[in-house]
Amino acid sequence: MPNMQSTLPVVSNVGMEDELRGLSEDQVAERVARFGFNELPSSKPRSIFRIALNVVKEPMLLLLLGCGGAYLLLGDAQEAVILLMMVVVVIAITLYQERKTERALDALRDLSSPRALVVRGGVRKRIAGREVVPGDILVLSEGDRVPADAVLLSSLNLSTDESLLTGESVPVRKQAAPNHTQDDAEPIRPGGDDLPYVFSGTLVVRGSGLARASATGVHTELGKIGKSLQGVVQEPTLLERDTRHLVRLLAVVGLALCGLLVVAYGLMRGDWLRGFLAALTLAMAILPEELPVVLTIFLALGAWRMSRNRVLTRRVAAIEMLGAATVLCVDKTGTLTMNRMSVTRLFAKGETYDFSKQPVSPIPEHFHELAEFAMLASQPDPFDPMDRAIRSLGNEALQGTEHLHGNWKVVREYPLAKSLLAISEVWVSPDNGRFVIAAKGAPEAIADLCHLPEQDASRLNESVAQMAAAGLRVLGVAKAAFSSPSLPEKQHDFDFEFLGLVALADPIRPAVPNAIRECQSAGIRVVMITGDYPGTALSIARQIGLDSEAGAITGPEVATMDEPTLRDRASRTSVFARAVPEQKLQLVNALKANGEIVAMTGDGVNDAPALKAAHIGIAMGQRGTDVAREASDLVLLDDDFSSIVQAVRMGRRIFDNLKKAMAYIFAIHVPIAGLSLFAVLFRWPLILEPIHVAFLELIIDPACSVVFEAETEEADLMQRPPRSAKERLFNKRMATMSLLQGFGVLAILLVIFGLALRRGQGEQDARALTFTSLVIANLALIVTNRSWSRNIFEILRTPNPAMWWVVGCATVFLGLALYVPFLKSLFHLSTLHLNDVGLCLGVGVACIAWFETLKAIQRHRER
Repeated sequence: MPNMQSTLPVVSNVGMEDELRGLSEDQVAERVARFGFNELPSSKPRSIFRIALNVVKEPMLLLLLGCGGAYLLLGDAQEAVILLMMVVVVIAITLYQERKTERALDALRDLSSPRALVVRGGVRKRIAGREVVPGDILVLSEGDRVPADAVLLSSLNLSTDESLLTGESVPVRKQAAPNHTQDDAEPIRPGGDDLPYVFSGTLVVRGSGLARASATGVHTELGKIGKSLQGVVQEPTLLERDTRHLVRLLAVVGLALCGLLVVAYGLMRGDWLRGFLAALTLAMAILPEELPVVLTIFLALGAWRMSRNRVLTRRVAAIEMLGAATVLCVDKTGTLTMNRMSVTRLFAKGETYDFSKQPVSPIPEHFHELAEFAMLASQPDPFDPMDRAIRSLGNEALQGTEHLHGNWKVVREYPLAKSLLAISEVWVSPDNGRFVIAAKGAPEAIADLCHLPEQDASRLNESVAQMAAAGLRVLGVAKAAFSSPSLPEKQHDFDFEFLGLVALADPIRPAVPNAIRECQSAGIRVVMITGDYPGTALSIARQIGLDSEAGAITGPEVATMDEPTLRDRASRTSVFARAVPEQKLQLVNALKANGEIVAMTGDGVNDAPALKAAHIGIAMGQRGTDVAREASDLVLLDDDFSSIVQAVRMGRRIFDNLKKAMAYIFAIHVPIAGLSLFAVLFRWPLILEPIHVAFLELIIDPACSVVFEAETEEADLMQRPPRSAKERLFNKRMATMSLLQGFGVLAILLVIFGLALRRGQGEQDARALTFTSLVIANLALIVTNRSWSRNIFEILRTPNPAMWWVVGCATVFLGLALYVPFLKSLFHLSTLHLNDVGLCLGVGVACIAWFETLKAIQRHRER
């Protein structure tokens, strides 16, 4: 540990309130300045210079530079200078796009920063992990990742997983040492039970505690090995691999054609340097260098847009899978409901007290003990909504009675287990030193602890079923006493007495019913998996419109089913109750075996395997643990089910728009490459020179990245069934339609150029007509590919400001190239008359007329 530790006060008693008020804001600012932020060494953000250097290495710019060099060798300095200016413009556009992507990724990194719960100025507050400073009081709970090296001040059954540092997978017990002081000469290392230290990056797998941060950032044990994390490179997604493979394939084909073109031009015309220039032009035309850029921008900005809808993307691959999701497995509490519990009924000694009809205070005497032990079975300073609701009720209903015990202390907790859905808190009174045990949990588990006779258990089940049918969550409560100084290992070793039932209500989120209907119309099945009583789960299912005809399957029933039976039942059932995290994993695997693409929500430590197993793991951002978040692909920042549906909608939209952009890129490169190639084969003058291709790239680059990325979703986006998970971005239909569009434009342009030459209009007239027609056809392709279902008039009425910027700028620059003498000479064009411009507009419309007709036929068939 660093020497800074010796300067920090250490307390050994949680009751020392002054010591536990935490740091003031002034102290925090001073320590940030002194020690820096709590961050590990990481790769530095790319500077503008570094981004520009990477841009210059792009193949398209290297080709432009090669063309500029060729023009210098030909003695045409003017062409060379203009091409170099084009290089500057392309760099500027690419820099803008790269910086936009970087800002989006920075925003996502800020959102995904681990969070820490600290005490500052006597107030608990959740802050970014990077803001923790030495001396901060850390509040640690099960599932948290420890944000800094720290000394324990108090703990309750605390264990941590230190495998990140030690390689040992067995959890390590932690114990706050009374009156502990740190000896700087004493080395502190992870590992070993009952030490009062916790370490940055380790996981709390059990219990809770308070600790004082002693080292942060590079001074922690994790910080010592942090530099090794800089070398970790994230693997490319399937989409990225497909894109890179396609670019490499087209590059090889393009290079082969360029070689043939140089040879053909040199042999047929004897001008090898011009042949080299024609080959460079063809290479620029064939190389789809926009593909990787488009993919990066779409996925980065898509993830940023999703974060604005309160969904954080932790793994970009999840965006690819969202549009294919067929099943959403969701928890009930906090996701489908508000997670704002309130106690609505008490049941004790055969009587029910309904708070919706009677006052909270005072309550009849024979309900006092039930309320008292329900409070004692809850956490003293609860985070759980049910515990908060029970304590709120007890503090109000029992005020002024002997049933409130402010001086009692918790000495042990028996946690929830797979075999017993109940917890017990062991309290000790300073007056008599005896142990008082309070238990709460599933009614059947409490009945089991109390060894209720079969007749009493049957009557209890009737009362539970009645409350659950009203959509209430029902808990049983029991009490016990123990005088031996050595507590038993199991809850069953206590002699419990049944006290009654506590029923809580958690209203559904208002947006959930509409979101469920949207999922159903999109062909996505919603499955509720909850720890609640089956009657409660079915009541909530009916309220939100979830299919409940098949009833509910309980966790114990799942545990007894063989794989074929579970697969069959899982395909027909939408409500699973009394489920524990291990059974979530069983259900995920059963649904996957049925061929479903599964999205799964979770929030606890034990949910991590199910989140990992699901195609799309979704963690809760508010109530979820760090373990769950790290195992997930997405994080719901507001824990709201409707946000999941919005994420699916956004995922479908991103994939849709990505396909449109790719289709446009393929389509427009066909006529550019074709004009470069056929001019040589037909022994025509070169139709396109490097400057023309560079001009077209200035339109193509922003169009395929900005215009299509900003395109609104299709009207039927959430009325379609999920796409097949096997569907590739570059499928046959997309490739066929793109090539047909491209070859259609190419055929018309070749006819235009050939007829102009036959009529004796001259090379510059023919080129002006063909190039202008190509630019207009390019703009028409942008417009028509914005939607493959709406006609062009509907598309033009749909707002997309980016498109009008691209169209407007392209039109202005084309006008300058045609009518400004200097530029007209540079582009080797002649002036077009009004009837020529009308012809070019007609050609542009003709290039997409067949595609618009195809859309109309398809829509007619769908009706």
